[in-house]
Amino acid sequence: MDSDTYKTISCATSEVLFKEKNSKFYGFAFPVSCEDDVKAHIADLQKKYKGANHYCYAWQIGTEEIAYRVNDDGEPANTAGMPIYGQIQSFSLTNILIVVIRFFGGVKLGVGGLISAYRATAQQVLENAQIEERTIDVEFIISFDYKNINKVMRIIKEKNLHVIDQKMHLSCEITVSVRQKYADEIYNLFATLFEVKITKK
Repeated sequence: MDSDTYKTISCATSEVLFKEKNSKFYGFAFPVSCEDDVKAHIADLQKKYKGANHYCYAWQIGTEEIAYRVNDDGEPANTAGMPIYGQIQSFSLTNILIVVIRFFGGVKLGVGGLISAYRATAQQVLENAQIEERTIDVEFIISFDYKNINKVMRIIKEKNLHVIDQKMHLSCEITVSVRQKYADEIYNLFATLFEVKITKK
């Protein structure tokens, strides 16, 4: 994998069910980009799966600066959140939330049993997920007067740049997305153009 790529899941997974000594473990994975996404998915699952004993989860967000969190939600320390997070790491994923919901079946599983049940559920979830590789992209805003549009558009076409947004008036602004490894080259191309300004978003 290139240094400017990362792996994530392309969409939410369908529910998986893992059973161990009458306990039921329901597992889910969601693509997320911020903590608000995480909170919304967990609140949603708490409504749908009322009466569950534990809503345990782990998430990781970011490509260069990584943030993550694990939550055992009342299970013994490090028996739920960390085994789930371990699967996120072993599949080398980011921008992902995995939630495992447990309905207690009356038989205690012990620390080892809990760790393996949460790990197995998270693993099953990821085996069913659509995993894709994406590039880490940099966004630039290109500002110029309308009279300079041709020279700007020529570079955009030649380099096949992805235009995210454009405002075309007397003074124009185009936002482009560039794969990280080409960012310096693209920046320099526009920076050397007369009467054209480029800034990193």
